[in-house]
Amino acid sequence: MDVASATSAQPGPAAPQTGRADAGSMDYDSFLRLLIAQMKNQDPLNPMDPSEQVAQLATFSMVEQAIMTNKKLDGLLSATSLAMAGDLIGRTATSADGSVSGEITSVRLTDEGPLATLAGGETLLIGPGVRLA
Repeated sequence: MDVASATSAQPGPAAPQTGRADAGSMDYDSFLRLLIAQMKNQDPLNPMDPSEQVAQLATFSMVEQAIMTNKKLDGLLSATSLAMAGDLIGRTATSADGSVSGEITSVRLTDEGPLATLAGGETLLIGPGVRLA
């Protein structure tokens, strides 16, 4: 009986593309699918070395812990950004070139940074060069 190695390329269903991971990185779900496939396809007459299996499970645990740490850091960054944005309300902001100025009435967090709405209805991205009073 000829059993192919679990590390060799096997044709099969393609993993769904999430668009989140780079080509060279592996996310949590991909790692889990790979580990399960490796365990399913190992040679029963020559099973995986137990110490190698423990090392892979430890790696799996580290990946899970890293994901949880990233989620907590994202939450902390969001909370910090919201607190900083709240501190801007009521202050006067002036753009770097001086063309836009006014009292900040609200702040919305965007991918580019905090976007302030001024009393006159203008919006101003708070960033380098913006003066706050």
